[in-house]
Amino acid sequence: MTFTTRPTLRGTFGMVSSTHWLASQSAMRILELGGNAFDAAVAAGFVLHVVEPHLNGPGGEVPAIVATADDPTPRVLCGQGVAPAGATIEHYRSLGLTLVPGSGPLAATVPGAVDAWLLLLRDHGTLSLRVVLELAIDYARNGHPLVPRVGDTVSTVQELFEQHWPTSAALWLQDGRPPAGRFRNEAYAATLEKLVTEGEAAGADRQVQIEQARKTWREGFVAEAVDKFSRLPHRDSSGENHGGLITGDDMAAFQASWEEPATVDWNGYTVAKTGPWGQGPGLLQSLAVLSELGDVDLDSAEGVHTTVEVMKLSYADREAWYGDGADVPLKTLLSPAYAAERAKLIGPDASLELRPGHPDGRRPVLPSIAVGNDLGDATTGEPTVSSGGVTRGDTCHVDVIDRWGNIISATPSGGWLQSSPTIPELGFCLGSRAQMFWLEEGLPASLAPGRRPRTTLTPTLVLRDGQPVMACGSPGGDQQDQWQLLFLLRHLGSGMDLQEAIDAPAWHTTGFPSSFYPRTTEPGGLVIESRVGAAVRDELARRGHVVTEGEAWSLGRLCAVRKEPDGVLAAAANPRGMQGYAVGR
Repeated sequence: MTFTTRPTLRGTFGMVSSTHWLASQSAMRILELGGNAFDAAVAAGFVLHVVEPHLNGPGGEVPAIVATADDPTPRVLCGQGVAPAGATIEHYRSLGLTLVPGSGPLAATVPGAVDAWLLLLRDHGTLSLRVVLELAIDYARNGHPLVPRVGDTVSTVQELFEQHWPTSAALWLQDGRPPAGRFRNEAYAATLEKLVTEGEAAGADRQVQIEQARKTWREGFVAEAVDKFSRLPHRDSSGENHGGLITGDDMAAFQASWEEPATVDWNGYTVAKTGPWGQGPGLLQSLAVLSELGDVDLDSAEGVHTTVEVMKLSYADREAWYGDGADVPLKTLLSPAYAAERAKLIGPDASLELRPGHPDGRRPVLPSIAVGNDLGDATTGEPTVSSGGVTRGDTCHVDVIDRWGNIISATPSGGWLQSSPTIPELGFCLGSRAQMFWLEEGLPASLAPGRRPRTTLTPTLVLRDGQPVMACGSPGGDQQDQWQLLFLLRHLGSGMDLQEAIDAPAWHTTGFPSSFYPRTTEPGGLVIESRVGAAVRDELARRGHVVTEGEAWSLGRLCAVRKEPDGVLAAAANPRGMQGYAVGR
């Protein structure tokens, strides 16, 4: 028997995997009450806002991919907010900025997560708004045990809070110290309670209640508070004070939506991702190229080298072609012919270049790449935050599958406690996803009002013979699809069990422009867990990779649930970080 850090859970009733045990168990409670996978995921999503406030929040966003028991066709739930109406390149340039700041009000897109979770509940859930939100309300009002990382994050930005963000200091500092132990956010509890009560006042029908809660969020007291607070000048990562751009009109105009996924067939499976407004199709491109190259041995230097070089090519195309509102040649990018063309570029040595392709004969256009990095050690694999509030890779994930066959993969993120000053009446802050726009004209990810940033958030749904069999995903910013690629190769390619594939050593490349401020790139960069042997690391260095040895259990944050061929449900969760858990029966 292969040793794993935890067992792969198996049962027949329902399975949940998330990045925090309280979210996982909250979702399981909803299943036990008779709710379905979507009720459970919404409950987990709101609990994650409370218990992982350094990783996501109500002011952030959530993309998800779902399939229902009635219709196995995967659908994307887009809860990625857009740039405000006033967010033009000219405005930022007039402030002397060449990059969107990584923190502060100017970095905010319109909050998308809450509306998306409520849309999911309306369209595919079965339980009432109050039942689904009651656990999040209870944890916010009566307290929950903070994971140590929250206090560590607050400690990092304590000076910023004390000197420039007093409303954040009021919530997150206790007698001048970072929070520890049992923590309450009564303002956010009141916000959620008011959404529920205003929904209930609209009538007895659950869908009517949910729609009223959505309207209250977009047009009522939440939008009013955001409009009033967001434009107040606050210090951001540029070192200057700037006001934000989100207005009540921006809040009212945004609604989450349903979309078709991008898909590719690989190794007998169909893998579904978001469209190219996210980085998800990059995983699909990587799988397509690997199909052309044949089997890879991930325990060898050759296997590590091959996956890294394939990832570099996919991420180069991400930079050149992906973006909301852009003319993305996605059909060609995912085609076998294009994959074969790209596979020919994989040589025996590491490439130090950013090499986007020429789909349909088109010329790629790349941004001027920023340099400089004050974010600390990129090898940790943990969320990284600077003293200026700049954050890279902070995200959550939740997967749920129920006994009826409903399944969801969701990656909530943004609205981190350290991303923007707390709005005191609401108990949360705005996000900073606008930092993923470029302040250059003519790029697929150039800033424009009403446009979605080219996000790193990338849930995954896997089908076989047209039926959904697995949901998975990972936090990790630019690394999300890199770590998921290794997981899919091991589990669906090599037959490893779920937990075994999650536990296996991980690596990623940094040889492309970061999606996060200050948009650095590290040509040839390869971060790899020390559990990969010295002989393999030495061979990779000989091939020209700029190898950084990470700690033994530092890279990767995978969650996964699946339906096995005999109908048994399974789940596994990442042990790294010591807070993700799977539950089920």
